[in-house]
Amino acid sequence: MKYNRIKNVFSFLKNETVLTVSVVLALLSCLLVPPSIAYFSYIDWDTLALLFSLMAITKGLQKANFFVCMANRLLKRIQTTRAMLFLLVFLPFLFSMVITNDVALIAFVPFGLTLLKLVGQERLMVPQVVLQTIAANLGSMLTPMGNPQNLYLYHKSGMGFGEFCGLMLPYVLAAAAGLALAILFIKPVRLLAVPLSAELGSAKALLCYAAGFGLCLLGVFKLLSPVVIAAAVAAALLLFDRRLLVSIDYSLLGTFLAFFVFVGNVAQMEGVQSFLASVLEGRIELVSILASQVISNVPASLLLSGFTSQWQALIIGCNFGGLGTLIASMASLISYKMVVKEYPGQRKQYFWCFTLFNIGFLIILFLLYALLKALA
Repeated sequence: MKYNRIKNVFSFLKNETVLTVSVVLALLSCLLVPPSIAYFSYIDWDTLALLFSLMAITKGLQKANFFVCMANRLLKRIQTTRAMLFLLVFLPFLFSMVITNDVALIAFVPFGLTLLKLVGQERLMVPQVVLQTIAANLGSMLTPMGNPQNLYLYHKSGMGFGEFCGLMLPYVLAAAAGLALAILFIKPVRLLAVPLSAELGSAKALLCYAAGFGLCLLGVFKLLSPVVIAAAVAAALLLFDRRLLVSIDYSLLGTFLAFFVFVGNVAQMEGVQSFLASVLEGRIELVSILASQVISNVPASLLLSGFTSQWQALIIGCNFGGLGTLIASMASLISYKMVVKEYPGQRKQYFWCFTLFNIGFLIILFLLYALLKALA
C-alpha cells in the first residue's frame, strides 16, 4: 500500500512537471521573502477567474459533443485526404481563437486520429497531428482568450481587444498561409464517404454553455468583473453538473497561482530585479522565446512580465515562444501524449517531425516580425 502511494506521487510529479516546478520555486521564494498579506496583491485574480470560467464552459461544450458533431457535418463534403487535412488542421486553428489552444487540441486531435483509422490513412498521422498542434498554438495567438499567457498579458497590459488582435493579425495570417502550403505538399488520395456517429447534447445544455460563453466574452471585453463571472459559473456547476466542475484542469490554475507568488517575491529582490531588467533590455522578444523553450511560454510570460512594461514585444515573444521544443507550449504535450499512447512506435518520428516544423515556423514568423519592425 505504501509503495503504491509513493508510486502515485512520483507519477503525479512526472505528469505535472510544470506545476511541480512552479510550486517548488514559489516555496523557495517564500524562504527569501517571508509570507505576508502582500502576497495577495501578487495574484491577478481576474486572469485566474476568467481562465477558470473559459475552461469550464469549453469543457461543457466538449462534453456535449459540440465540436465533434460540427466537424462531422463538415466531413460529409470531404472527398480527398488533402481536403480532410485542411479541415482537421484549420478546425483547431480557428477554434483555438475562442476556446484556447489546449482545449482545441483535446477536442480535435482524438477526432482526427479516429477518422484516419476509419479511412485507412494512418500513414498521415504524424504530419496531421504535428500540423494540428502548430495550428492550435498559432491560431490562438490572435485573441486574448486564445491561450493562457495571452489572457494574462492582455489584462496586465491594459490593451484593448482590437489593439491586441491587430498586433497579432499579421503573424496569424502568415501562419495560416504556411499551414496551407504545408498541406499542399502532401499528395492527396481520394476517400470514400465515412459517416461518424456522434450525438449532440441537449438543447438546454448547449444553451446554458452558450450563455456561459457569452458571460466570458463580457469579461474579456472588460464589461463585467471576471470574478463575478467565475462565481456564477461555479455556482451553476455546483447545482447542475458537479462532475464537470471536478474535471476542470486545476493544475493549470495552480501553476498560475504558484508563479504569481514566485514572480511577486522575485520582484521584491533588488539584485534579481536589476539583473532580469538588464537582460530584457532591448531583447525582450528573443529572451521570451528562449525562456519559453525551457519552461514553456505560460510560465515565461508570468516570470518576465514583472520586469518589463513593453507589452507588445512580450506578447509577440511569448506567442512565438510556443514554437520550438516540445515543452515550449504546454498544449503541445497534449498532442504528444495522445500520439505516444496510440502509436508508441512512432514516438521518434513524431518528435523529429514536430521539432523541424516548429523551428521552421518560428524562423519564418521571427523574420516577418523583424521585417515589419524595420518598416515601422
